[in-house]
Amino acid sequence: MRLVLAVSLDGRLAPSGGGAAQLGGSGDRRVLEEALAWSDAVLIGAGTLRAHRSSCLIRDRDLLNQRQVEGRSPQPAALVVSRDAGFPLEWPFFQQPFERHLLSAGNGAVPGFKSSFRLASSWGETLKQLVSKGWVRLALLGGAVLTHSLLAQDAVDELQLTLCPRILGGSFHWLLQSDTPLPPPLASSQAWTLIDARSLGDNELLVHYCRNRSISS
Repeated sequence: MRLVLAVSLDGRLAPSGGGAAQLGGSGDRRVLEEALAWSDAVLIGAGTLRAHRSSCLIRDRDLLNQRQVEGRSPQPAALVVSRDAGFPLEWPFFQQPFERHLLSAGNGAVPGFKSSFRLASSWGETLKQLVSKGWVRLALLGGAVLTHSLLAQDAVDELQLTLCPRILGGSFHWLLQSDTPLPPPLASSQAWTLIDARSLGDNELLVHYCRNRSISS
């Protein structure tokens, strides 16, 4: 699973007043779409969906052609993680051209979603279910609560972060500020290996790390 985010220099996802934020520029948009093209499905937290009311789409023709050549759907499936099943069906999300699935405490049919899955007792078990459905490469698009829960179980394999030249302040960190501790090995300087770092233009910097599983939890 790859976490894909654009964050401010002080680690915020949104301005101090909250709401949907578009922090990244065109370079960030390109690497985001590359991550979408790589993925089989994207994981989205309920709070992120409520803030944006839509999800990201691949627009680049070369990336769309690449997926077609590989025999894959034009867009990855969207997997929404939510305790509550209900969302307004008039949101743009429900008209966008991808499959929608719900991961929640229940497993009954939910309007607007092709299927729903019950979250298992651990993310390890839940991810096994998703792999069995063919969703092997997952892009995690937030939010902070969902990201924290996955990192708390050491279920994130890659971090793809675009650092944007802004300082926003406020409480909207990319990772939930929680009393629940993360696994100590994640704090090791050897836990993450840098596999890419490059300027995206407009003073934005991409950093891409891979989890070193030899530093285990």
